[in-house]
Formats: sequence, structure tokens, C-alpha cells
Amino acid sequence: MQVQANHNGIGVARNIWKQEGALAFYKGSLPPLLGVGACISIVYSTFLTVSQQIQSLNHHTDPSLSTPQTYFAGGASGLANSFISGPMEHIRIRLQTQSSTSRSNRTYSGVYDCVRKIISQGGLRALYRGQTPTMLRDFHSYGIWFSTYELLLSRVIKQECKPREEIPGWKIAGCGVITGVVLWTAVYPFDVVKSKMQADGFGEKGRYRNMRDAVRQTWRIEGLRGFSRGLVPTLVRAVPVSAGTFVGLVLTSLW
Repeated sequence: MQVQANHNGIGVARNIWKQEGALAFYKGSLPPLLGVGACISIVYSTFLTVSQQIQSLNHHTDPSLSTPQTYFAGGASGLANSFISGPMEHIRIRLQTQSSTSRSNRTYSGVYDCVRKIISQGGLRALYRGQTPTMLRDFHSYGIWFSTYELLLSRVIKQECKPREEIPGWKIAGCGVITGVVLWTAVYPFDVVKSKMQADGFGEKGRYRNMRDAVRQTWRIEGLRGFSRGLVPTLVRAVPVSAGTFVGLVLTSLW
């Protein structure tokens, strides 16, 4: 939806099902599956390291971080993660946006072929196409992810008068849902610009020269609506993903 302006969510789903079948909904899923472990490790290890550094600067007056400090620590973890998520999502976007019922007519036969052709067309640097909006998105998204969740959970802890580990799972899930919705609503325009650049052609076939040009053309052709296309399916996805993520983290830490 982000790169094809003439379709809505239902129309896109119907066309994918009709033209390519059920398995087409999983196109491009291999790169995230391969990279998710590295991304999680980078995010949480960086967040912990930066948080500890900030706490040391607080001179032990308060062991907890303020909301702006949590936002900064989360943003730093997102920035570190973007150097992995950028190329990974570039490959995913190219695999997802190629549409053909025949394998022989597809631009990319798989992940390896996609990487090989991207490098052959634009060098190793081409893997990082759309990296600037990716960095902006990841900085703000993880800043919001950690700070919003901690702010919401602290309110729940205060109301419940219980330690964090005794908060009911459904309330943790609720905090996660709100966090996910706030996150994607705030950073979605960056994600749209990123996807447009990563789905773009190389060389003379390329439509966007840089992030600024992608923003300018999107505004000129589609207006403000162009920066929110595909937001509804993203928010629907964010509800179970965000709720499950935070509940899973809590359960894992308790175990």
C-alpha cells in the first residue's frame, strides 16, 4: 500500500490472493526471520548500556531514568539497530513488491539473488538505500517504545500498589497495545518514505534521488494522505504484536 497509491487494504489483499495465492502473503519473510535475533540483541543490549551510563551521570540520586532519558536510551538502541534493519528491510521490501505468478518472470528468485542483484546494480552501498529515513524511524520508534511503555507501566504500578512482577498480564498487554499504536502513528511517515525509496529502481529507472526528493514527490502527488497510506493495517498488526512482545519479555524475565 505504501508504494502503490491506487489500492486500499482490502483491494491489495484481494489481488494478492487472486493473483499469487496464500503463500504470497509471506513473501519477504525470510530476511526478518534471519535477522530478528541480532536486532533484539542489539536493541536491548544498547538500551541497557546507555541506560547504565545515564544512571551513572545521575550521581545515584535516582536509580530510575526520567521519561526523556528513557526516550534517549531507546533512541540510541534504535539507531544502532538501524544498521542491521536497514539492509534487511530493503531486501524484504523488494521481495514483497515484486508481483508475478510465474517464477521465471520474477526479478528476484530469492533472498540471495536479491542481495546479489542489488550489489551488482549499485554496489554494497545500495543495500543501505533508504537508510536515512530508517535511522530517523528507528531512533524515534524505539525512543517511543521504551519511554511510553515505562510511563504507562509506572502509572499502573502506582495504581495497583504492587511491584512490577505482580502486575497482571492483561494490563501489561494493554500497556503494550497503547505503546504500539502511539509508536506507529508517530513514526509512520518515516516508514512510508523508507519503503518508497527501497522499492525504487536503480540508475535511470530510479524515481527518487534522495529522502528529500521522496518527501517532495509524495507531497506533490498525494498530499498529506500519501504519508499515511497503509497505516490502518499497520495499527491492526501492532495490537497483537506489541501486546505479545511485552508480555513475552516479562514472562521470560520471570522464568
